[in-house]
Amino acid sequence: MIVDEYMIDYERQKRTGVSEIIYGEGKNVEQIEHIIDDMFQHDQKEIFVSRVSQEKANVLKNIFPKFTYNELSKTFYWKEDETLINSGKIVVVCAGTSDLPVAMEAVDIARFLGNDVDLISDVGVAGIHRLFSKLDQIRHANVLVVVAGMEGALVSVIGGLVEAPIIAVPTSVGYGANFHGLSALLSMLNSCSNGVSVVNIDNGFGGGYMAHSINSLANKKSGIE
Repeated sequence: MIVDEYMIDYERQKRTGVSEIIYGEGKNVEQIEHIIDDMFQHDQKEIFVSRVSQEKANVLKNIFPKFTYNELSKTFYWKEDETLINSGKIVVVCAGTSDLPVAMEAVDIARFLGNDVDLISDVGVAGIHRLFSKLDQIRHANVLVVVAGMEGALVSVIGGLVEAPIIAVPTSVGYGANFHGLSALLSMLNSCSNGVSVVNIDNGFGGGYMAHSINSLANKKSGIE
């Protein structure tokens, strides 16, 4: 396959403020390498690849040593300028350790896009006192990304405690009746808490990206940007 067949959207950053993101799952190492090379040739200043397996990363890291690879979130990225562009805080809240890969994907993309991001993990409703000990930090967020599997109840609990908008990210973590994240997705969609929006199952990238979009609007409204 030749590079021209990839149809890379070089003008996306001018239109939307964010350059094209490479979805690594389903692409082989050669394809990812060619796309990155082509983006460099077209003077792209930031490159983010999601869903990169450890096996692919081992090869790509030798080719692009300046890139960072996060083994947990499976993200592979490089950015020429790492200056924060938004002053408001994004807080990613993760119910359990098993949800961390999805939560870290949200953290990585939000930071990559120029946001100040905190991660709070292991505060699921089974030990709700752990959540209460982090409330001050959570309430200082401009926007929250709440990641949870099982029944997804953490989103509704946090939604009743904060005024910031919440992006809910259901994960496929859970036993059989979780249906690979469907039960968490439906619980989040049916939350009675106000200010909750939901992205797809295991879509940490989508949650982090949307948090960036909201945070950017908040900064523009306040006249900071």
